[in-house]
Amino acid sequence: ARKAVELWTEAAELGSIDALYNLGNAYCDGNGVEQDIVMAVEFYTKAAVQGHVESRNHLGCHEVQRGNYDRACRHFLISAKVGDNDSLENIKKMFMKGVATKDQYMEALKGYQDAVEE
Repeated sequence: ARKAVELWTEAAELGSIDALYNLGNAYCDGNGVEQDIVMAVEFYTKAAVQGHVESRNHLGCHEVQRGNYDRACRHFLISAKVGDNDSLENIKKMFMKGVATKDQYMEALKGYQDAVEE
C-alpha cells in the first residue's frame, strides 16, 4: 500500500485527478499512510475542482459527518447534475431525514435525469 501511495503521489504531481482521488481514499482509510482526514479532504478537493465526481461525493459525505448539511448538499448537487447516482441517493437520504429541502432534492433529481438522458 505504501508503494501505491508513492506512485499515486507521482501521478498526482503529473496531473492525474484519479491519483488525487486515490490519495484521498488512502488518507481517509489510513491505507499505506497514517490516517489523516484533513489530508484526505485536501486531495478530494483538488480532484473535485478538476471535475472528479466521486471526490465531490466524498466531500459531501465528509460535510454530512461534520453536520454541514448545506455544504454537503451543494457538493451532492454538483455531482448529481453530472449523473452521479450516489450523490442523488445521498441528497434523497438527507431530504428523508429533514436536513435537505424538497427543492434541493428536486433540483438534484432533475439535474441527474438530464445528465443521464444525454
